[in-house]
Amino acid sequence: MPPPVPPAAASPEPGAIAYPGEKGIPACERGATAIADRVVAKIAAQAAREALARVPEGGSAPHAAVAVHQGHARVRISLELDYPCDIGGQCRAVRRRVAERVEALAGMVVPEVAVRVERLHSVHTRRAAQGRLR
Repeated sequence: MPPPVPPAAASPEPGAIAYPGEKGIPACERGATAIADRVVAKIAAQAAREALARVPEGGSAPHAAVAVHQGHARVRISLELDYPCDIGGQCRAVRRRVAERVEALAGMVVPEVAVRVERLHSVHTRRAAQGRLR
């Protein structure tokens, strides 16, 4: 009696299409996934909001711009902060959170997160501005 044929060498089912180099790879593992830059930017902006205690009164939420190339995402975050605050500490927290969330949710390596502080919002200037508007 001849030896049994291993499953990988067995002939495909009738009507099945055989692709070269894909023997034994299930259909659910073949193909590619592409994540748009704007999706990664939304993840990054949300992560920046999570890292900050709050958005300053009268300020806008963080915005992100992302460049994705071969599984690497370079992220630029623009944000506004309250004054006074630990600007360096806030920026470090944002960089750390953005890198963690993009890696976890999009599966991309994040070699760089550039944070730009666009504006500082002071409680004193807000009060003065409110007094002039009355």
